[in-house]
Amino acid sequence: MEKKQSPAYRWVILVVVCLIGVLSNYMQYQISAMAVSLTPLLKIDPAGFSTLLMMPMLTAVFLSIPMGTLGDKLGPKRVVFWCLIIAVIGAFLRTVFLNFPMQAISMFLLGAGIAALNANLIKILSVWFGDKAQVGMGFFFGSAGIGVILAQMVAPRMSVFVSYLTAAIILTVFTVIWLVLIKDVPDGVQLPPATGESPVKYFGVAAKSRNVWLIGLCYGFSMAASTAFAGFIPQTLRTIDHFDVTTAGLVASAAALGSIIGSVIGPQISSRLRTWKWYLVFTIVVGAALMVFFWAVVLGMKAAPAIPVLFIIMMISGTFGAMNGPIVQAMPYALPEIRGKYAGSAGGLVTAVGLLCAFLIPVIVSKLCGANLILNLAIESGIFLLSAVFVIAMPELGPGGKIAQQIAASEGRQA
Repeated sequence: MEKKQSPAYRWVILVVVCLIGVLSNYMQYQISAMAVSLTPLLKIDPAGFSTLLMMPMLTAVFLSIPMGTLGDKLGPKRVVFWCLIIAVIGAFLRTVFLNFPMQAISMFLLGAGIAALNANLIKILSVWFGDKAQVGMGFFFGSAGIGVILAQMVAPRMSVFVSYLTAAIILTVFTVIWLVLIKDVPDGVQLPPATGESPVKYFGVAAKSRNVWLIGLCYGFSMAASTAFAGFIPQTLRTIDHFDVTTAGLVASAAALGSIIGSVIGPQISSRLRTWKWYLVFTIVVGAALMVFFWAVVLGMKAAPAIPVLFIIMMISGTFGAMNGPIVQAMPYALPEIRGKYAGSAGGLVTAVGLLCAFLIPVIVSKLCGANLILNLAIESGIFLLSAVFVIAMPELGPGGKIAQQIAASEGRQA
């Protein structure tokens, strides 16, 4: 397939996908960047603030599976487009109604576009990038970090109304760009003929795959642990080493910068390897070791290390923490029972499982640890390491593995 497609146009597809990723994360983390203004304006406490911030992720928990399944049935372009329309409605509602109930509803609607895109991402990228879909996935993961950093830099410089309105207008423009430029398949490639299978049948195929569940759990454990770990760093530095808010935030931002680097270079390295399993295990073990080093050694020092040293440690930790995510999420395409036909359903299931883990695991760990932040970081680093267990339980899915060779032989005979 890859020889038939336009090598240039797949990068157009990737740029549009990444633009949606940047803006969606920017609009979610506007809440964090403008917390000082929003909290008194909406008259909310920390629990209300967290609810607003996490609402788009809750949307994805509900929509990932049905949108991925519909993407298999109808094609990703239409499904993502209509969910982007819902997101645009949410963006303008958020601009006009500055009260907590409407803000919560609008943030839920705002999550529809990125939820549908995440669910169908592997289907889109596998069509355009083939067996190197993880490379495109890496750029998309990196775009999320860019959106978060831009939100922290740009959003606080505007009023709430102007910031919201500007983002809503840009999202409208990006939605039109999606409609105009996105194609379900390259020119000259035909969509599979309609089979009459129901969306339930598509999801059933993905749900019956043991390896899809293993991929979802690996993604969920690693994402939950790395996100929670990075989230508790500023509070831990302020409590234990008595850093001011600005310095603690600067150190924590290094993890976001590292995640952008890891999201890009991790898939680039894997694309040059014949096997993936032990490469993934290696990155997870190193990432976990760096987490342990941070809470056990760095925070245990009598005198806090210099800020540049902390920044570098966090950036390297963030890099290794993010290297496996794009590769793991691209794995469903490498499964013979999934491939392109059921990739949307499998992607939706993996996303839903991952986000459920991202919600539940940090909450459970926080309940167990209470105010003991070091214990919290320790458990999160152990959970990150546990994600390697799911990788070990999976078969080798790299291009040099037995499964990939069998798929290549089968598709060669069909061609």
